[in-house]
Amino acid sequence: MNAPNKDALTPPSPLGLEIVKITYLKGPNMWTYTEALEAWLDLGILEDWPSNRIPGFVDRLLDVMPSIGAHFCSPGVPNGFLMRLREGTWMGHVLEHIVIELLEAAGLEAGFGQTRETIRSGLYRMVFRVPNEKIGRVALKAGHELLHAVLNNQPYDVAAAVDDIGDYIDGRYLGPSTAHIVKSATLRKIPHIRLNDGNLVQLGYGARQIRIWTAETDLTSAIAEGIAGEKDLTKALLKSCGVPVPKGELAESAEDAWRAAQDLGMPVVVKPTDGNRGRGVMVNLSQREEIEKAWHIAKVEGSDVIVENYIEGDEHRVLVVGGKVVAACRGETAWVLGDGKSSIQQLVDTQINNDPRRGNSDIHPLETVQIRSVVLANLERQGLGPDSVPDLGRRVLVSANGNHAIDCTDDLHPAVAHICTLAAKVVGLDIAGIDLVCRDIRQPLAGQGGAIVEVNAGPSLLMHLNPAQGQPRPVGQSILNHLFPDDTNGSIPIVGVSGSLHNNQIAMVVAWLLQLSGHQVGLACRDGLFVGKRKLQNLDDTVWESGRRLLINRNVEAAVFETDPITLLTEGLPYDRCQVGIVTDSFPVPGLDDHLMPEAEHRFKILRTQVDVVLPSGVAVLNAADTTVLDMAKLCDGDVILYAIDGQHPALIAHRAEGKRTVFMRDDIVVQDDGRHRFELVVKNDLPEVVRTMPDDVLLASVGAGLALAMEADTIATALKTFEPLHSGHKLTA
Repeated sequence: MNAPNKDALTPPSPLGLEIVKITYLKGPNMWTYTEALEAWLDLGILEDWPSNRIPGFVDRLLDVMPSIGAHFCSPGVPNGFLMRLREGTWMGHVLEHIVIELLEAAGLEAGFGQTRETIRSGLYRMVFRVPNEKIGRVALKAGHELLHAVLNNQPYDVAAAVDDIGDYIDGRYLGPSTAHIVKSATLRKIPHIRLNDGNLVQLGYGARQIRIWTAETDLTSAIAEGIAGEKDLTKALLKSCGVPVPKGELAESAEDAWRAAQDLGMPVVVKPTDGNRGRGVMVNLSQREEIEKAWHIAKVEGSDVIVENYIEGDEHRVLVVGGKVVAACRGETAWVLGDGKSSIQQLVDTQINNDPRRGNSDIHPLETVQIRSVVLANLERQGLGPDSVPDLGRRVLVSANGNHAIDCTDDLHPAVAHICTLAAKVVGLDIAGIDLVCRDIRQPLAGQGGAIVEVNAGPSLLMHLNPAQGQPRPVGQSILNHLFPDDTNGSIPIVGVSGSLHNNQIAMVVAWLLQLSGHQVGLACRDGLFVGKRKLQNLDDTVWESGRRLLINRNVEAAVFETDPITLLTEGLPYDRCQVGIVTDSFPVPGLDDHLMPEAEHRFKILRTQVDVVLPSGVAVLNAADTTVLDMAKLCDGDVILYAIDGQHPALIAHRAEGKRTVFMRDDIVVQDDGRHRFELVVKNDLPEVVRTMPDDVLLASVGAGLALAMEADTIATALKTFEPLHSGHKLTA
């Protein structure tokens, strides 16, 4: 094959690039703090054909993706990517932006990507942020196909690709209520772990975790949830505590519904006991035929049917969290106005369903009105059907309930708020959706005959996050304030150890230090997975998976993780941030050549991840004798402790001059010195053989970690003097 002509005016055909390798990074990594998908791209002849050299390429790309040029990109301004396209940028970079645009169009916040050339000419690493590997792979495949189509002036259905990605997002991403709570947790710096493919999420780590499932939490009582599911029982309990509720009876048949209505007195409401979003609910019924028909409609939507007194007014949903009202919405009533020419179906389509706020996805605050069951029954009561043509000016009721989408939080009367919080407390729910009916929520219920009709466990939050009218409410923040009061974040003390030299020894000694200070400690290192002194398993799974097991374990009050450079490259860290990050060295390790990262600058980029995740309140413990590691000190958000065997190392002297802590050896004594105070912490000869024979670097890094964890000098010395293997017969490896 002839070499490409770099001076040619037109590129060869067809054009394309190859995806060589895909790696999904499940935790903080050298690219970003969150999950990301990394792809290796071989540009082939496209290495000589940046965007500005391919005739018509930029305009064709903008034709199929008009908004892609508005990406900020490296200029850091709107339309920055368009500037790069016009100036000339390589196709790996273009693919990165295409994938991000597809994800954003499908409803997922991506917003981060990078593309960097490797040491092999024409081979690039391209990465983008995505919370699920499958979604990332689907988006990458679609972006790859779209790029090839634009390069070769071929058609491509962008809308279909976006829909396909959207389907994967809907099937694999968190539901809107859970996603909102998780996003709010991220803003609060509360870590989270998704525990299944659904909406079960752990907030916080180890012993401080709290689990949520949509809007249910560890604090949601199973008994309370059971009570809320029994509408009759709920009303009986509420009534006994003075909460106004409508009278009602369960109806086992249509005839039973009519009998109940006669007992209660008309008008009545007929509804399923366990329905939602107003499905199967018929209101203001007085005739036997419509009551019996309403029973059949309700039965289809739920397991049992209840007949209740009709309460005049609008439906409202009030969200109670931790004994406080945090949001309220009013339901809508849907009407059409006859024009003397159009059918009911046509009027619904043109007067109701054409509203852009309506749709059948979670992003729409209002549902599309479909003429079936309840709507059909409402029309029949007015002597109409879908094909009927109402007279000019006739107002026709289509739907009398559902779509709680008009925010009214600020209108809530204090007495109404009190009744709602009392209802949640009576049932026993920490998070409750209170359904009430009244004419005016700005007035107390008693004077207007209003009543609470339902108390719901696990209520949807969407109506408060995206109301059709009014102000969105930060209900996720309210839930987190309830679960994690006083600005706590659910994290536990975490120590990370990265590098290649004696790291497992350091991890074990640090775990012992934490154990002696009163914590139940989890340890994940190359020798296995431990909780306390018990070894749970060998490191059979990946390092990342084993580390996650510790963070899920409710017994773990502090955790220590050993992470090697290859794991950082292929999986990322199993935790989001740490209190202490130790980097021991930047020596080459087997496998880095395979990842095309053989140089010291590459190892710096990999290992800096351990320093990047140190909390602002935390400490990096760094080996000053390794210049590559020493250079990471400037990256730390928190404090830095330097260690080296030689106390007169220039880096230690400079660090002490700034009043910062250093740890070193002097005459076989471990010494701490911050330039103002010098302490002799422990004499090496006083230590047991298993510690005394460890390399000095192990002692220094471990002591540095103890100081970083604010342990007293005496506690550190005692821990070193009493250190013993984690289990009988254990042999520390280098």
